[in-house]
Amino acid sequence: MVNQSLEKKETSDTPEGAGLIWFRSDLRVVDNTAITAATRCSNNVLAAFISTPMQWHEHNVAPMKVDFIRRRLDVLREQLSELNIPLVIIEVDDFDKEAQAIADLAVSYNISQVYCNKQYEWNERQRDELTAELLEKHNIRFSAFDDDCIITPGKVLTRNGQPFKVFTPFRREWLTVYRFEVPSVHPNPEKQQANGFMLDVQPEPVMSFTYPAADSVHWPVEEEAIKQRLRMFCEEKAALYHQQRDIPAIDGTSCLSPYLSIGALSARQCMAALLAEFPQCLDDSKSGAFCWLNEIIWREFYRHLIVAWPKLSRDQPFLGWTRNVMWQQSDSMLSAWQQGRTGYPIVDAAMRQLRQTGWMHNRLRMITASFLTKDLLIHWQAGEQWFMSQLIDGDLASNNGGWQWAASTGTDAQPYFRVFNPTVQGERFDPDGSFIRTWIHELRDVPDKYIHQPFLWDKAESLNYPKPIVDHKSARLRAIEVFKSAKALIGEAQ
Repeated sequence: MVNQSLEKKETSDTPEGAGLIWFRSDLRVVDNTAITAATRCSNNVLAAFISTPMQWHEHNVAPMKVDFIRRRLDVLREQLSELNIPLVIIEVDDFDKEAQAIADLAVSYNISQVYCNKQYEWNERQRDELTAELLEKHNIRFSAFDDDCIITPGKVLTRNGQPFKVFTPFRREWLTVYRFEVPSVHPNPEKQQANGFMLDVQPEPVMSFTYPAADSVHWPVEEEAIKQRLRMFCEEKAALYHQQRDIPAIDGTSCLSPYLSIGALSARQCMAALLAEFPQCLDDSKSGAFCWLNEIIWREFYRHLIVAWPKLSRDQPFLGWTRNVMWQQSDSMLSAWQQGRTGYPIVDAAMRQLRQTGWMHNRLRMITASFLTKDLLIHWQAGEQWFMSQLIDGDLASNNGGWQWAASTGTDAQPYFRVFNPTVQGERFDPDGSFIRTWIHELRDVPDKYIHQPFLWDKAESLNYPKPIVDHKSARLRAIEVFKSAKALIGEAQ
């Protein structure tokens, strides 16, 4: 596969024939490295998106996310049309057939170069290698760009030239690299003057994919609406982000993760908007703006990790010794957690929010993940897969990183002997039960005193709400002992 440098490509003023832009998880025209290269280096440009329902099923992609993608493609088609770039949408089963479809499309339209932005997951990297091989047989160049991260994976390294395994030193070095490079947002691509492909490809509404559907209308997909969300967050919420981000009853987070997950918004755009409002935030580690920047860097960290350690994309824990953990298997316990019927209100409210909206507050993701992996001692992969099947912002790197953090199996993870107490977490972050009552209607009339332990209320028998399915105190001790035994089998962690 050819790994192109955009800076190098931009030195050429000679168009190189027809180009094909292959969209994947970068559904935007603004600040898109592949589009910038294609429109500058090719004199006739075609765009393509290929849906892969069987692959989506294998990767547990949420129906709501697929609907979100479908709606965003309608917007993307219109934006590309204004640039005189037609968009072809094809459906095939899986990644191997996707690679062949790109090769067939390139040959059919006499394409000389295919442009795309890299995806870092293992299966996606294998698909791109296959695509490059198929294209090479026809002397078609394949150019893949690092676009998904602000800082390219492999550039943030220790003094020994190794990838970081711990977040805090990674962040420190990331900021150093950022100050040195200061990546900027790409300018909007210019309209193509005369595109013969426009005559061959007729604009049509995006088809309904062969995949289960779930309505994503709650999340707008229009360009201006997305920009407005980013702008309003930076102007109205970022300053207090460090104080409000952990309170689920407050609308204090950005809710931009769905747009980042499909590439309707870039991390560079987020960074630019934040610095425009808070130009000194890089040096003010106690500010709300820096706190949100910290989340952006966590996103980068998890992406750098899956590049450095491909096993993370292949159902493997980062810490080898945690393969010895004796996880429990209980369909009834797993179902109770999935349905929001565990008897722990903060856990259940979060899980019901997820099922109904396709999104969950970040603090609650940690609480629910800790409950599944420590209180119920169910394998983190079951939780990771369930989240992916529900989340509109499902993203392998961040989802896997978060689950392995909570399960104490990942790099820089929560130590296994620190176990969230779900009742204490609820009391701390939803003290009056506002969030709980929003999602658990059975508990609306429970007094504040008992909202986090409704089974203690003298009218608890009248509630259609379960008692706790596990005792946290004993479950915590069990989890610590199980992890301790697993680690003792081979000694020190790898």
